[in-house]
Amino acid sequence: MKKPMIKVQHRKIAANEADNSRRQFLKIGSIAVVGSGLLLSCSSDDDFTGPVDPDPNAVFDLGSGDVGILNYAYALEQLEAAFYTQVLDGSYWASASAQERLILEDLYKHEVIHRDFFKAAITGAVNGDTSKVLPELEFDFSSVDFGNRSSVLGTARVLEDTGVAAYNGAGSLLETPDYLVIAGKIVSVEARHAAAIRSIFFDDPKAFAGDDVVNANGLDVAQSPSDILTAVGQTGFVKTEFTANQLPTG
Repeated sequence: MKKPMIKVQHRKIAANEADNSRRQFLKIGSIAVVGSGLLLSCSSDDDFTGPVDPDPNAVFDLGSGDVGILNYAYALEQLEAAFYTQVLDGSYWASASAQERLILEDLYKHEVIHRDFFKAAITGAVNGDTSKVLPELEFDFSSVDFGNRSSVLGTARVLEDTGVAAYNGAGSLLETPDYLVIAGKIVSVEARHAAAIRSIFFDDPKAFAGDDVVNANGLDVAQSPSDILTAVGQTGFVKTEFTANQLPTG
């Protein structure tokens, strides 16, 4: 097994262009972030006068509060966007059925939108202080056979189910109501992704809402950031080390 780059130690966890709709989404999202008063005012930012370049040799920490949760979501969206980028470059997608190609292409576009939206939202929230924005991560998907349907869809299923559980678990940690609204809109899309992948991957008409993801009370799985980042680290997909020292473990 590859050495995880997202390290866990009690409370310490190191963890192609789309179409015009993506640009329109980002334009609307940027307006919403600024117009709804989502910029966070932190005492540590009172004397901030301009962008600060991050130290390239330092291990990035996701931070605390809403910014920490947004960086956490940004890391997961970077992972999914990078994965689907390689899916669309792989031989399985090129030879897949028209239905499966369409589903995977839509998932790719959505994840790129989500990734870029979070980068813009976090940059606005920290007044352009790039030292507080998770850098672009490097990934290693060499364990995935992008020419094999089972390998691609099996990995996609894990990533999508993990994404839904991550948003469900992080929602209660957000302090700003507007951020919770945005997270709710994104997790509903991630749940649609998960249902679509599960429906085409499993030979089971009930797989879209299987017992492994929806409990007896009709509620979806929710997992804490520490559990999610531990699981993501164990995949070996993430090459860039980062920590989550300030995020709640529960």
